[in-house]
Amino acid sequence: MAPPWPYPAGRRYPAFMSRAFVKETASSAPPPERMVAEGPNLVTAQGYAHIESEIARIEAALKTESNVLLRETLERDLRYWATQRGRAEIVKPAADGSVAFGTRVTIARNGRTQTFRIAGEDEAAPASGTISWRSPLAQALLGARAGDVVEMEKPKGEIEVLSVEP
Repeated sequence: MAPPWPYPAGRRYPAFMSRAFVKETASSAPPPERMVAEGPNLVTAQGYAHIESEIARIEAALKTESNVLLRETLERDLRYWATQRGRAEIVKPAADGSVAFGTRVTIARNGRTQTFRIAGEDEAAPASGTISWRSPLAQALLGARAGDVVEMEKPKGEIEVLSVEP
């Protein structure tokens, strides 16, 4: 077969191939395990329901999946979610008016007002208004009350707590 570009007559062209055309087999390395944070897996009731739904979804997919690589990925994800379920501790929001796990907080910083809910690691979706309780922002705010001004080290700045709702 001739190369798709002109080569001098009688000269062989290099034999190379993109990895995109190499067939993956079962002997390929399995996907790396998903990281699990140390300590408890604090979740809201909705977060626990999410874990349960992920496990059910993956178990259903495993029943029909025949691709070896996809099965390995699904099995890895199932191990992750089963571990998260085993470590889960459902926490109810504090009712004392302080910033705590599960509370909705409105803050002012850098001339902007933001509202978010502090939730578990797997529930965190900053674009949807949910941050992880392990995030630096949540850690700085835990225990504060409406009207408090909190100093944050990284990034450096002051945060005013405007309201806290359970």
